[in-house]
Amino acid sequence: MSIVKWSPLKELEEMRKDMDRLFDEFFSPVTRRRIGRLKPEMGVIVPNIEMYDRKNEIVLKAELPGVSKENIDLTITKDSITLKGEVKKEEEIKEEDYYASERSYGSFTRTIALPAEVDSEKSKASFKNGVLEIVLPKREEAKPKEIKIEVS
Repeated sequence: MSIVKWSPLKELEEMRKDMDRLFDEFFSPVTRRRIGRLKPEMGVIVPNIEMYDRKNEIVLKAELPGVSKENIDLTITKDSITLKGEVKKEEEIKEEDYYASERSYGSFTRTIALPAEVDSEKSKASFKNGVLEIVLPKREEAKPKEIKIEVS
């Protein structure tokens, strides 16, 4: 058996680093922050997403494995989108009959702030292979504009 020197200062330093990381993530811009830190082992369903800019629109993709399209609801406003859904068990199995159970079941709700204002009326959604893709056209005010500089 080897002896390891223990230092309470090392534990405090690790805790400080963790707190710094949490504050950095919390105050970082929404487009750079990894949203969805909750994990299935916590008993909470949080769909993983990708959100990116495609010229005049924002594209949001959400992983929704085990969810049927009939069990998904979307609410889009000019600056946010809310995903609601439910992951249902295919069959009831007694708890004592499980060897392993790592999947999460139940309802979920996730609201995502959008980096620009969108036109909710022109938004489109498709669902294929457990991935929900939402295309959100930017409002005219949110689209980038080029301005020519006149030389006087």
